[in-house]
Amino acid sequence: MTDAGDVTPTPADGPARPDGAPAPDAASAGPVESAGPGGVAAGLGTGLDLDDPEARARFARTVLTGRWQEPPPDQMTSRRVEMRRLADSMRIIIERLVATAAPTEAIIEVANQLAHAALAFDHWPHGTLYEGFAEAANAGGDPHAMFEHSPLIGRANPLAPPMRLLDLDGVVHGQVTFGSAYEGPPGCVHGGYIAAAFDELLGATQSLSGNPGMTGRLTIHYRSPTPLHAELHLVGRITRIDGRKIFTEGQLYATGEDGSERLCAEAEGLFISIEFGRFADLKAQREQAERDRLEGR
Repeated sequence: MTDAGDVTPTPADGPARPDGAPAPDAASAGPVESAGPGGVAAGLGTGLDLDDPEARARFARTVLTGRWQEPPPDQMTSRRVEMRRLADSMRIIIERLVATAAPTEAIIEVANQLAHAALAFDHWPHGTLYEGFAEAANAGGDPHAMFEHSPLIGRANPLAPPMRLLDLDGVVHGQVTFGSAYEGPPGCVHGGYIAAAFDELLGATQSLSGNPGMTGRLTIHYRSPTPLHAELHLVGRITRIDGRKIFTEGQLYATGEDGSERLCAEAEGLFISIEFGRFADLKAQREQAERDRLEGR
């Protein structure tokens, strides 16, 4: 197997965003029309060959990339909006909790309030709902892909920072700010979260090939401390495709107050594309395992 480390790294000086390119946020991705119930075929149109890798890649760029942050407008129900609002509130609690100087009495009061709030969910089924994809890498060209519960980019997942992704001419740009809960060395982001961010970034990058894939190897080079509470800019690109192997590389930069960028880390990722049906099998196995777990409680 060809080693992902064979990829030549990009020079260390940080690249400026393409001229006129907006900061990678949810709004800049813009709304994307749904491909409809016909699936990939309907999204691509009858004039395109589904077996053509370039056709799948074009489809991934026009449909999938907009959904890294925003589901189709007709799928943003009031429930999903409120799920995002709840996750935002949880992020605030997590941020305040890990860095609080509150007295014990205040902590006890809040703990009681949260325990009471948690009981409200006991009246409803839980543990078996699985909407969309937890990783951009696994969506491939699925026109119905959603990432609301991704641990990195999911707006409805309180564990997600969340990171925002944007495709600009085949190069994926990411924007993220890690708060106090992600601290490793004093004032710096934990290296494990940096690796996770690269896995998500490069997974999204390889999905532009139009093929769903899973991480085969991820190599991280830590170049300088990555600061907390600072805007971080990530860049990911496909370097080559060799059969089922998709090779990617990426960089992470810290953005200074003057707009300059300092290289914090680099990564090379090797992804292995697999049949989309395999993901359906994994989902079915996951749902059965959750049912078994809940029934055995």
